[in-house]
Amino acid sequence: MTTSSSGTIVKARGISKTFSGVKVLNKVDFDISGGEVHALIGENGAGKSTLVKIISGVYLPSEGAITVDGEESRFRDPHSARETGIALIHQEPLTFQDLNVTENLYLGHTRGGGKLRINWADLHKKTDTLLESLEVGMRSRDPVRGMSIADQQMIEIASALSQNARVIIMDEPTAALSQGEVKTLFAMIRRLKEQGKAIVFIGHRLEEILEISDRITVLRDGNLVGECPGDATPDTLVHMMINRSINELIVKETAEIGEVMLETRGLSYPGKYENISIKVRRGEIVGMAGLVGAGRSEVASAIFGTQPALSGEVFIKGKKVNVKSPIQVMRRGVAMVSEDRARTGLITAFSIKFNMTFAILGSIAGKLGFIKNKKENELVDTYAKNLNVRMRASDQAVRELSGGNQQKVVIAKWLLTESDILILDEPTRGIDVGAKMEVYRLINELAKQGKAILMVSSELPEILQLSDRVYVMCDGHITAEFTRGELDGNKIMAAASMVRHRSAV
Repeated sequence: MTTSSSGTIVKARGISKTFSGVKVLNKVDFDISGGEVHALIGENGAGKSTLVKIISGVYLPSEGAITVDGEESRFRDPHSARETGIALIHQEPLTFQDLNVTENLYLGHTRGGGKLRINWADLHKKTDTLLESLEVGMRSRDPVRGMSIADQQMIEIASALSQNARVIIMDEPTAALSQGEVKTLFAMIRRLKEQGKAIVFIGHRLEEILEISDRITVLRDGNLVGECPGDATPDTLVHMMINRSINELIVKETAEIGEVMLETRGLSYPGKYENISIKVRRGEIVGMAGLVGAGRSEVASAIFGTQPALSGEVFIKGKKVNVKSPIQVMRRGVAMVSEDRARTGLITAFSIKFNMTFAILGSIAGKLGFIKNKKENELVDTYAKNLNVRMRASDQAVRELSGGNQQKVVIAKWLLTESDILILDEPTRGIDVGAKMEVYRLINELAKQGKAILMVSSELPEILQLSDRVYVMCDGHITAEFTRGELDGNKIMAAASMVRHRSAV
């Protein structure tokens, strides 16, 4: 990509950060220039979010200095960083659902100039003008409740621009977006770049990084690995991040495939999916492919009981089950790693230990109901070691972990139930290539142990490399089934994009 640079705005030199004696950043240099997109990548826990939180005033550095326009700055908080034109857009939008767009845009800076009253008519007008300049399809008085994550991100970007932000830092902005929403976001980023704004983009999807970036900086274990241009190859980036090639990431291992463990017949929920009939055998990894909105996650939720189907049959280990709740299904040996770990997979304010073990509390409690701490600690330590969970201690709040390590905690929680059937809904969503490799290894190992695995994934390489069979969904219907020998990316995408056949009788 070409860069219309308007000079360096921010320089960070020798930035180090230590938490509770653990050094998470070590003498990192990083600079941000106007009119360009500077990507920051690395494995989960590499220090990316910590670095941008220091630049945006959330944390103070333990060592090092930050200069803005050549003058050294020491930000006390995010507000002082915003005063110099630096804004951080979080992965999860920090919007207030019961306020409208204008109220969210100007929250905390509504008056200005010492005025005692808020001129809402003027703010609504300014908001509409700003939204029109960004080509955003919303209006100033629209309520935020019910808006998509993408629209809420647009509100945060607009809020930063209303405060004259020159540097906009986006921390994994595409993690929860559909392909169409990503295109809309990228179009906005390009417009901001043309206006001379500096964009820092943190992400894990290499194809997105290479599409939008002018420069790419790589961190590994809190250290600066290096910088490369935006037209680098995926293999170069992967090697810089984890010191391995991209071909080493996914290696399918052979497992003995046995009897049918999970089956659905004619599963339907009108408006979401219809007539879903699938089988998953012992030792088999069955992929479920399709575009966002095809109904795959809804089918997984129906099997697990979080949103049961309205008709159809579910068979678990050969026995028909009238699915009504997750607990009912769990008792029959089924576990599910949900798509949204923050909302449905974890209690983020609680400890790693609690999150790993709360699904098996009954089995580690004594006769009087008290938890056997020794047994709990042994289980947590074993699974944290086996899954390589990077943490300070098991009593650390799970919200302090990186996305990849949070995902490992969710997986550990369900492995501790010793379930025979695993439903994995987007198991590597929002995690880096190094963490993905560990999850792939784990999925292969579980299949070799005889687990039956249903894997919903939007990552086509995962589907192609890990699956023994693949069902493809489009518009709530299964449009194709492929055996491993038949797997082909073009065929899968064709089936996933198929317009639902409507017979003219």
